[in-house]
Amino acid sequence: MSPTQERKEILRRFMEDVWNQGRLDAVDAYLALRYTVRHDPGDPWHGKQLDAEAFKERLRVSRAPFPDQRFEIQELFADGDAVVATWLWTGTHRAELAGFPATGRQIRMSGATVYYFEGLKICGHWQIVDRLSVFQQLSADRQPG
Repeated sequence: MSPTQERKEILRRFMEDVWNQGRLDAVDAYLALRYTVRHDPGDPWHGKQLDAEAFKERLRVSRAPFPDQRFEIQELFADGDAVVATWLWTGTHRAELAGFPATGRQIRMSGATVYYFEGLKICGHWQIVDRLSVFQQLSADRQPG
């Protein structure tokens, strides 16, 4: 298997094990010593460099409002030490998020993420996400105050 194909497969497993299943014990197998959130506006970790423990906290906090979240990878593209994933995401809103109490709604969004690798370990990402649609879905029944 070529390094490009191997990185794509690692990313597929990372998305399933870490983000879809929420396996904190799997984080160390995928991440480099430092993980940099290079671009992710609206994410509390935007611009930060994380070690494995900080990444695990990010995972816990990010999954809490949507414990059943699922990323469905649409396409993977690779160039050098980077793999780009386009994805669709779904999750049931079960806990408070940005002032919105749990609604029990199934929420959907899409995005694209460039994952960077050091060898065969993931060392960061650059991401664009449709967070506006999430807030529109969460506020669908809210009446202005």
